[in-house]
Amino acid sequence: MKWITREKAKVDRIACPWLISRFVDKDAVFLFVPKGKVIEQAKKENAIPFDESGVELTHYEENGKEYVSFDSIIRKYNLRDPALMDLARIVRGADASIPDSPPESAGLEAMALGFRAIAMDDFENIKLQFPAYDALYAYCKAKVEHGEKLEHSQK
Repeated sequence: MKWITREKAKVDRIACPWLISRFVDKDAVFLFVPKGKVIEQAKKENAIPFDESGVELTHYEENGKEYVSFDSIIRKYNLRDPALMDLARIVRGADASIPDSPPESAGLEAMALGFRAIAMDDFENIKLQFPAYDALYAYCKAKVEHGEKLEHSQK
């Protein structure tokens, strides 16, 4: 399947391709297009749009809380992995203004900005950042396996 979003990805638009390729669509192809062209190009390319206003897989609010596109994908594809839930909280904290975001969120946002600055394009950005998301997922998985919650990780 083809997936499409805006170019110049930072946090959510890199986290989503990682999530999709690891848990939803192992053969996913990603397209990055200029702002305002996502829906038009999605129709032309028969691609699934994400992290764009007016599409299903984007930011949303529920019970007064803000969620990001990463959360939308988890919800849509009924992913139940507890480590992914913790990772989603980190991504949400890095990409949206949520109260009590985990301390890992600030590091993720800084890393994402740095990778975006050094990457030649979004495809290189994905290549550079996917190992970091693999590591963050392993970190979350280890915390879950040891019965720790992210909100208790502050020292």
